[in-house]
Order: sequence, then C-alpha cells, then structure tokens
Amino acid sequence: MTKQRFASVWDAIEDAPEKAENMKLRSSLMIALKAHVAGSGLSQAQIAKLFGVTQPRVSDLMRGRIDVFRLEALVNMVVAAGLRVRLSVRKAA
Repeated sequence: MTKQRFASVWDAIEDAPEKAENMKLRSSLMIALKAHVAGSGLSQAQIAKLFGVTQPRVSDLMRGRIDVFRLEALVNMVVAAGLRVRLSVRKAA
C-alpha cells in the first residue's frame, strides 16, 4: 500500500482539481460565516432575515452542510453579514 500526501482534505476527497478548489473556497466562506454568526449573539431567525435566507438555511450553515451551498450563495451571505471577501490567485505548486 502506497501512502499519498495531499495539501488539503479536499484534494484527497475530490477527483478533479477544480472541484477541490471549489470546495476549499466554499469551506473557507462557511467557516468565516459560522464564526461571525456564533459571535453575533443573534438568533438563527434574526441571522436568516439579515442574510435574506430561511432559518433552516442558517441551520444548514451552522451544521456545516457544505453540499447544499453554492459559492455564489455563500458570497451573498458574507456580504449581507457586512464582511468582505478577498481572493488570491497564484500559480499551482
């Protein structure tokens, strides 16, 4: 059995590099949103209203249901939360 090393868990799980990169971006946004929500002191219903989504959608976010979020939806929630996204693109290693 040969051991493989991966730069991230997404590189190990996803079969295509573009899928892995998408998952990395989505997970980063979800982590930031989850931390923001947890520190806000607001209820999920209040957060849902702020983000323009339903309360079950906020629950999905807080439970880490990455499979139900598109990148665009997460960016929209980040902006609604009053946060800013910074993207960095560089040559692959």
